[in-house]
Amino acid sequence: MNKLILVGIFSTVLSFLLTPLVKKFAVKVNAIDVPKDKRRIHKKPIPLLGGLAIYISFITTVLLKKGALTSPEKGIIVGATIITIGGFLDDKYDLKPMVKLIFQISAAISLIFFGVRITLITNPFPNSAPWIDIGWFSIPLTILWVVGITNAINLIDGLDGLAAGVALISSLTLFIIALLKIDTRFEAAFLTCALSGAILGFLPYNFNPASIFMGDTGSQLLGFLLASISIEGAIKSAAAFAISVPILALGLPIYDTLFAMIRRKINGKPIMEADRGHLHHRLLDMGLTQRQAVIIMYLISAVLGSFAILAMQISSQSSYFLLAVVMIILVLAAWKCGFFKHKE
Repeated sequence: MNKLILVGIFSTVLSFLLTPLVKKFAVKVNAIDVPKDKRRIHKKPIPLLGGLAIYISFITTVLLKKGALTSPEKGIIVGATIITIGGFLDDKYDLKPMVKLIFQISAAISLIFFGVRITLITNPFPNSAPWIDIGWFSIPLTILWVVGITNAINLIDGLDGLAAGVALISSLTLFIIALLKIDTRFEAAFLTCALSGAILGFLPYNFNPASIFMGDTGSQLLGFLLASISIEGAIKSAAAFAISVPILALGLPIYDTLFAMIRRKINGKPIMEADRGHLHHRLLDMGLTQRQAVIIMYLISAVLGSFAILAMQISSQSSYFLLAVVMIILVLAAWKCGFFKHKE
């Protein structure tokens, strides 16, 4: 445990020291977010590329660990590098959605190449085999999971400190889950500790009022890392894909994205069309400040993370029931609050 604490401290300090340098670099290469539509909350241009500080801190921490890199760690490093390059190019040149998707799929494929993939799913039915071998379907499912979480984190990056804070809470949740199986999941604990530190060191510069944004460089990187580490940690902690655990651990971005897709479908809008209907927009429309809205979303993410930890302690069937109850409550709450009504 002491080693993990040192890992977290090192990653935090490195990220904290690197972020001002990355900010200067962003200004130099003119990677600036200029507010140009009403979905953007900030009023003045702010440097992007903050994700580079997170990337460098995380990768450096992993590379400096004692012993040779494992195959999953190699896959995560390669994939993180691909996704960071794509995010950097998007922040600088505003890539088309299809080009971004190619980078995301390429990063997911690199994971699969190094053996990081979903191969077993826990069986939700009692009195049967504890898990189901999904065979070749593991490849598209892994790609879907990685691309989905990558975009989910990207979509909630709408307020100062929101995506970074939610990702930090999700990472800490995965860290605790890995600790519960530390004998077999030390690697996942190490990776989440390094990631949590990298985010924590960046967050003081990104919390309201932000002096730098992580940009797609950071939001896509965080989504990718959370998705890939969850495969090695929360998923394989139960020897199979315990669907309820990672869905709850990464619950807020997942549900916000799903609700956005449902809302657009109900209102006859393209599913991928941007709008002001995300939870953080709704909270601002209710009169909350940026800080208040972000803190509320932190609390929601923490509650869902607690449910994920609980799901690790109960039977597979009970965890599915817990997931269903949480989903029903969230859908009813979203409907009651008008989250399925379209807002430009």
